[in-house]
Amino acid sequence: MTEKSKHKKTYHRILGIDPGYERVGLAVLEKDDSGKEVVLFSECFKTKKDFSHGDRLAKIGAEMRRVIDEFKPSAVSIEKLFFNTNQKTAFLVSEARGVILYEASLCNIKIFEFTPLEIKVAVTGYGRADKRQVIKMVNALVPMNKRGMEDDEYDAIATAITCMAVSK
Repeated sequence: MTEKSKHKKTYHRILGIDPGYERVGLAVLEKDDSGKEVVLFSECFKTKKDFSHGDRLAKIGAEMRRVIDEFKPSAVSIEKLFFNTNQKTAFLVSEARGVILYEASLCNIKIFEFTPLEIKVAVTGYGRADKRQVIKMVNALVPMNKRGMEDDEYDAIATAITCMAVSK
């Protein structure tokens, strides 16, 4: 064991987040006794279009706090934004991401941020993997007890898997 690895902290329960304004993917993963990742919870949290901007952000913050309070993660893993087309959407998602980071910070939870490329490489081994390939590998890496999951949930799970892989 190297000197550096002796001091590296391992996070056993991760809240993975695929940030959004209308839809937020949330997933809680933890390592079982054998060291395998297990999904404890996942959802695609949606805000209502008829709510005001502030109310939508408040709902996202409240849901973050609810999940943190219920599952008590040791770390939060969130996807960094990558937008090259719609600036309005980028601003809305950035604001939602700010609320998410704020809630995690208030709870003194370690935050890890990963680019889409880093997540794809960690989960599939290929940085240009498409959504279908990511979903296929997520299903191969962690047991799923839930059917009909949305892409946002898979992305949140992939984000948590990435965090577990780099914090070993």
